Formats: sequence, C-alpha cells, structure tokens
Amino acid sequence: MKRAGVADLKLHPGKAPHWLVKRMIPMASALCEFIVDEFGTQELLRRLSDPVWFQALSNVLGYDWDSSGSTTVTCGVLKSALTFENHSMVGVGGKGAASRKVPERLRALEDYGLDGSRLIEISKAVAKVDNAGVQDGYQLYQHVFFVDSEENWTVVQQGMDYISVDARRYHWTSFEIDSFIEEPHSGLISGQVKEATLDMTSRDSHDCRKTSVDIVKEDPVRVGNSCPELGQSWTSLK
Repeated sequence: MKRAGVADLKLHPGKAPHWLVKRMIPMASALCEFIVDEFGTQELLRRLSDPVWFQALSNVLGYDWDSSGSTTVTCGVLKSALTFENHSMVGVGGKGAASRKVPERLRALEDYGLDGSRLIEISKAVAKVDNAGVQDGYQLYQHVFFVDSEENWTVVQQGMDYISVDARRYHWTSFEIDSFIEEPHSGLISGQVKEATLDMTSRDSHDCRKTSVDIVKEDPVRVGNSCPELGQSWTSLK
C-alpha cells in the first residue's frame, strides 16, 4: 500500500484501561514472536509499515477504538513487548516526552552492535519531513522507531490537528524508501482529506523543491528586493 488509506482517527479523551493494556502486551509479544520465527524480522517490520495491517493489529490485540489511540496505545504495547532476546528487534520512542528521548535510546543500541549515530540521523530526517516537508496542519507528537538487529527499520509517527481534533499517522520503512525527499512514505492514514496541503515530498513538487533551494542560496537582501514584504522583515531583523 503506497501513500494511501483513510480512517477516522479522532482524539478520544482518557487512557486505555490498564487491564486491557496488561493483556495486550503478552498477546503482542506472542504474535510478533510467531511472525519473526516464521518469516523473520523484515516481514514484521514490513507489516508494521502498512497502515491497514497496523490498524488491524490494534483491533486484534483488543484495542477496538479506531481513534488516535490506535497508534499511541499499539505502539506503546509493541515497545513494551519487543525485545532483542525474543524478537531480534525493539521499539523506542512514544508520545510527548518519550518521543524526544529517541536519540538517547538509539544511541544506547550501540551496546548491541548497532550504528546509533546513523539511526539517529534517520529518525531526525523522518520527523523533520513530516513536520516541515508535509505542511498539512498536523503537529507531530508521537514517534516510535522499530529496528532489528540488522538495522532494518520502520517508523510509525502521528500528528494532531488541534483545530479539527483529528490525527494523521505516517508510516515509513527502510525497505521501500529510495529518498527522504520524494515520496518517502510506505503509507499514510488520516480521517481528514484537506484541500489545502503543501506536500513538498510529492513527486509533483520537484520544481517547488528546486526553487526553494535556489532561494535559500540567494543573498537575503536580493530576495527582499524581489519581495518588498520579505525585505521589510529582513530589515527589521537586522
């Protein structure tokens, strides 16, 4: 599935029941262990990168509210369930403060022989693209990085539109990405299809990306002379 998928991911208040999460973790561990044993870690990472399969997994584990919690709760459960010992892969990150600790957690994976610095750069690039490269009104607040012992990875992150109270989930995987700049997502799922969205990752935005780079390389004064409003802003900054 490429860059597709629509579902209602509304923000629901409150937290997932503790008794449910407590049951979801061992179920997720057993299911993921079976997939890894039968097909390997790469297959599990591919499946996690499919937004529809991910949504189905959330339901199978018992979280049958198709809301923003489908992402945050399921990712949290998987992060708790996955271990190098049983699954040859782990998940790091989460929402809010946990998402900001991803570099620290990836650096710690160097103890397992992984290239933490490289994984950190990938994590930052993925987050930057969905926060800045795709300007759709959704602010990222959740970022989970799944990686196996061979440094294959899948990222599942989510943004929130605080006006519509609607979530948008972004999926990435190392198996399908040829470029962080053009058409990088393995899947995207959202309940809102907006008319006004600036997607600098779209193949149709090639000329726009080139023009943006050219402008950045220009002398700010020259850019200001071409656009008086920008010139005034630049002058006031000086």
